Amino acid sequence: MSFGQGEPSWGPGGTQTPDWAALADESAARGRRKKWLLIGGGVLATAAVGAIVATAVISTNNKSATGSGKNASELPAPTDLPHNTAEPEPSFSSVAPPPPPDPKDYISDVKKDRAPITVDAFFPGKKLTMGDRVYARGATQQTKNCAATTKGALGSILVNNGCDQVIRATYSKDGVAVTVGLAVFETEARAKKAAQQSSGSIATLSGAGVPAFCPTGSVCRLTANSYGRYAYFAITGYTSGKNVTKADKNAFTTGDDLTNFTFRQIHHRGELQASAAATAPAA
Repeated sequence: MSFGQGEPSWGPGGTQTPDWAALADESAARGRRKKWLLIGGGVLATAAVGAIVATAVISTNNKSATGSGKNASELPAPTDLPHNTAEPEPSFSSVAPPPPPDPKDYISDVKKDRAPITVDAFFPGKKLTMGDRVYARGATQQTKNCAATTKGALGSILVNNGCDQVIRATYSKDGVAVTVGLAVFETEARAKKAAQQSSGSIATLSGAGVPAFCPTGSVCRLTANSYGRYAYFAITGYTSGKNVTKADKNAFTTGDDLTNFTFRQIHHRGELQASAAATAPAA
């Protein structure tokens, strides 16, 4: 007969006497196994609890980072940041910089308008291009005899207002010619008065490829303007001698182009002098 585990074993000789030593060893072994099982179970339980805690911490951190419905801008601002730093703050002057020079100031008074006055300063080059129109420059003249450059009453008007000198230049295109006379005065007021009193005309200047035009008795277009200390007068007509009418688009366009160009040259003269004054080193 065999006995299952846990049944007492008998000693040799079949005397039915228990082997007490063997029974004691088995009992001790069972105690040790139970103890290790308890210890092992405790370790596993501890590990499981630790994993649960770790998962909870990670989940909580993720919610803090991503928000559980809140974005980063809604998180409370830190309160332990320093209020003062060592970086210097920018400073600004309370004094406003002076305004840039006005170009017109430099062409309105002889005391400021010190650039040389020459034909090429106002009418440079052999050709003038305005848009798609090209004009050939003809004869030019510069003289201090202001009255000699005029016809009719304009001569005395220039002289009475203190004309210093006159520069004339003639341009032509497609049978239309125009002479511009630029009269120079000491002040803006004198130039303006001369233009407002204008009567008669500037005299045409032929030569250098341009025949005489606007003879006595013909009808030509006359204009008078001023800017700064300069008054400028123009006479426009046909080299063929025919009269200019209000419907003559070519004659009006030619005259307007040349007077506009003269105005721009005067203004550019002021710009150059104002720019030079603005960049000059302080005294």
